[in-house]
Amino acid sequence: MPPFYFPKSLLSIALAAMALPFAAHAATPAVDPLTQPIASPYAAQWNRPQQPARIHGDTYYVGVGGLSVVLIDTREGLILIDGALPQSVAAIKEHILELGFRLEDIKFILSTEAHFDHSGGIAALARDSGAQVIASPLGAQALRAGSVLAMDPQAGEIDPMPAVENVREIADGETLQLGDVTVTARYTPGHTPGSTSWTWVSCEDAERKECLNVVFGASLTPVAADDFHYLGDERHADLTPAFRRVMQDFARLPCDILISAHPDHSGGDRKLTQLLEGVTPNPFIDAQACSSYAARNEVKLDARIAKEKAMAGEAATK
Repeated sequence: MPPFYFPKSLLSIALAAMALPFAAHAATPAVDPLTQPIASPYAAQWNRPQQPARIHGDTYYVGVGGLSVVLIDTREGLILIDGALPQSVAAIKEHILELGFRLEDIKFILSTEAHFDHSGGIAALARDSGAQVIASPLGAQALRAGSVLAMDPQAGEIDPMPAVENVREIADGETLQLGDVTVTARYTPGHTPGSTSWTWVSCEDAERKECLNVVFGASLTPVAADDFHYLGDERHADLTPAFRRVMQDFARLPCDILISAHPDHSGGDRKLTQLLEGVTPNPFIDAQACSSYAARNEVKLDARIAKEKAMAGEAATK
């Protein structure tokens, strides 16, 4: 009986087929550099789960438990404000879909402050949606660099974040129109040099009825590195009068609803819980919210200045 020969071509195909399951098992998923977690002692607290919610009219909360991200439905496209952490991106996307919206309908992403906890997810969200990112000139500079500016009060203490390649700059008081919604940029520097708050009118229906003034407030907390002095040093003049004016101007904004960059800074975490429980009237509606937010932060600024003066006095006696 002649020996059996297995054609080389068939043998190669058979061996390749046998190897496929092993190759698939051994393959590792591609790593997305734009969503790699940024380590922070506060990351777990900031990124805790949060159910999305309709805050009022065309305004929705799509962020995580400790970092606000807001979606505005203009009926001709969506506007997203902030992007939280890189590791928050998956949850933000899920929340947008859960509410019945599409990621690719986001036309603009607005940035409040170029710190990784608020802007870390913007690069990935902009890439995946195709949206235009908008920030103040100093905010845009930091976003493009993927790191805080040297003049930032927390420079040297804030981790870098994924850089955003295409950022459009917006002037103080300049408006952004999309559909029937007009969003206004309000410079609120102090916590970061380029901090920007955003204001718009949110209405309950297409007929623009039951409309309320909404403010997405950037952080106003005077948090700074130990070697930074709001009172001024060889690097800059006294910043306290300007920061105080920012807080006072913020208090005077038309403000029926405040959404702060960190929800717990304005009781937003508690309000979200109540809103989702069906508490009425809407717990976010508070005409004193912006003035109270500014007043609490002005007290913190006073405490920071007192600390700096005490430290200066101690240094002078040595």
